[in-house]
Order: sequence, then structure tokens, then C-alpha cells
Amino acid sequence: MGSDGESDQASATSSDEVHSPVRVRLRNNPGRKISTEDINKRLSLPADIRLPDGYLEKFNLNSPLFDKPLSRRLRRVSLSEIGFGKLETYVKLDKLGEGTYATVYKGRSKLTDNLVALKEIRLEHEEGAPCTAIREVSLLKDLKHANIVTLHDIIHTQKSLTLVFEYLDKDLKQYLDDCGNCIHMHNVKLFLFQLLRGLNYCHRRKVLHRDLKPQNLLINDRGELKLADFGLARAKSIPTKTYSNEVVTLWYRPPDILLGSTDYSTQIDMWGVGCIFYEMSTGRPLFPGSTVEEELHFIFKLLGTPTEETWPGITSNEEFISYNYPRYRADCLHNHTPRVFHVCLTNTDLLFQFEGKKRIAAEEAMRHQYFHCLGERILTIIDSEFTHTHTHTHLLPPRRFMMVPDN
Repeated sequence: MGSDGESDQASATSSDEVHSPVRVRLRNNPGRKISTEDINKRLSLPADIRLPDGYLEKFNLNSPLFDKPLSRRLRRVSLSEIGFGKLETYVKLDKLGEGTYATVYKGRSKLTDNLVALKEIRLEHEEGAPCTAIREVSLLKDLKHANIVTLHDIIHTQKSLTLVFEYLDKDLKQYLDDCGNCIHMHNVKLFLFQLLRGLNYCHRRKVLHRDLKPQNLLINDRGELKLADFGLARAKSIPTKTYSNEVVTLWYRPPDILLGSTDYSTQIDMWGVGCIFYEMSTGRPLFPGSTVEEELHFIFKLLGTPTEETWPGITSNEEFISYNYPRYRADCLHNHTPRVFHVCLTNTDLLFQFEGKKRIAAEEAMRHQYFHCLGERILTIIDSEFTHTHTHTHLLPPRRFMMVPDN
């Protein structure tokens, strides 16, 4: 599916009388019948939608759906008649996981017969929808990119809010487990580029993901990687505002956030990129701390305990002072990585900067020499297309030490 009406249902402040430009103009030929393609184009639906029986017969070129600009109200009514926004349109198959606020099911759409992921969020009468769900809907309805999971539909009932996503086979953590934690370095490169590409799209729109981890990166059987779970994401306003520091799973949380910073930008995500890159390359997490203190200890033991010279202002940070860490000297990351990882260490060094403003941006990282073997054209692919389509690059079998030339 594509943009299946989620923006209408998520935009509570929009007036029903607001009109949008006509995207498709049909010639008023006598006797011409409305086709499925006409409906799909008029409502911005994907080609594989199966319209209900008798739906086409009630339309002609002079019907409200075709003879004037399409209002939000008319589009919403038309989508509802097709089956969007209704629980009965989707069949639950298997339970995939459960969290504090939501349960995720594998399901099937009766409209396309395709698999979907159903994220069912429980609503408390006193509190309403969790802010994480509202945030996820408001951001995802505007994020349309090949490397970001697609939100197909939104279903609101008294008891629940169900988000209908495209279904992908597994997440990166499951992929690592299935490979015995040995991903071929060629595949690491493809996954890393797709991660950066999806992040770059978000960051250009001032959207911070804020919860990067292998479990939130989904992968299908074609090796396409997509960012998911935008429950902690938020749009960064300008000028800079302060945000919560209770973001990002501990192992992938940068030191400035661990030490209480609430003034951050898109670079908050780039530290996590470095941690995920290392984990894909070695099969083990880089900083597996169980507490904030232990997490910082792992970081400083590898990168060196920061000083006023390496991190201006750190010596006056009360939390840093309270931990009283030993004065570790920086270790060389070369000692902790396979040899094939060394070619990209300059990129990694720029990801593991104590200060967020010094970390490399996603767009700059995509241009690093590490990715040159993928060709220059990979940088010009439009947002809606996958890198595999134009570069003819495909995943290799999960044997990391099988020697395949990258150049």
C-alpha cells in the first residue's frame, strides 16, 4: 500500500472544507467507465488495492469523486467505503511482541492480501492515547522514504488505536542472531548505507529518531533495511529547544545524553549509528552497560576519560564529577575490530565524538570513501526507490570471512 488515508485521520486540526489540488484530470468522454486505476490515482492508492464488490459501478465522471477538487471530507468518506480505518479489513495472524503500551501482531490486509504489522495501542480512558503513539503517527504520516517503514492505515476505536504498517520479515537483531552474529562485511556496508540514507531523510526534515538500536531496524528478504518505531522520535524546532534525556536505549546512548544533556540535535542519532556499525561488524555490542555509570565506564575505558581539552566544560558537569572515573587513556579502536573494518575507522572516529556537534552528519557519512565501491549513482537515487534497484548490489550469504572484493 502507500499513503492510505493516514494523514486525514491523524490531522485533527484540519478542516473538512479544505480542498487539495486535483492530481488527476479525466477526460469527460461519453460512455467512459470508471476504472480501478482511476480510483487509485484519484485517492493516491497503490495499484494492488482490491476494491469492494460493486464499488466501481456507483461512479461516473460526474460523481462528486471526480467532478470537482477532492475535499478532505470526501476523501475520508471514500477511503472508509473502501475499507480503510476499519478493524475488519485486517486479519490477525500471529503475536509478534508486546510492550508497555502496545502489542504487535502479524496480520493480513483483505484489501491487498499482503502481510501487514498491526501495532495495537491500548487506550486508557483517563489518559487517552500515549504521547509516544501520537508522536509516531504525526511524524510517520509525513515521512515517505524507501528506508523508513510505511504507515498504511490508522484505526481508532474506544479501546485501542491500531497502526497498520508494512510487514518486514525480521529486525537487525534477529538477522544477526540468524547469521550466528557473522554478517558478511559486504552486507554490513549495504545495511549501514541504508541506515544513513533513511536517517539523512529524517534529519533533512529536522526529525530526530532518538531510539536507534538493531531491534528498530527492519529487514526484508531482499535485504532492504527500514527505520521503524518512531515512538521516541520528535521534530526538532528552530531555534534549539531542550528535550528529555531519557531517550535512546542505554547501549546506543551518547555520553552527552548519559550525562544529562537535553540540548541536542540530529547528531544524537549518529552515535547510535557507530554502535550499530560496530555490532554488525563484530557480532557483539560495543558498550553493553547495565547502568548509566557502567555505560559511561565502558565508553571512557575505550575512548579515554574526557578532560577539559577533549571535552570543554566536562570538568564542571556535576554528574561526571560524582562518578569519579579513573583517568583512562584512549585505546585504539583497531584493537577491537576485524581488519576489514579498518578502512572505515576515520568514519567511525567521527561518529564517536563526545560532543554532539563534532559528530559527522548522515549526509556526509554517506559520501565517505567506504561506500565508493557502490558507485556515485547511489547518492542520487530518489527517496522512494531502493539502492538495490540501481546499483545491482545484493546481499551475500552470511559468511563474514568469505573474501569477496569490494572494489
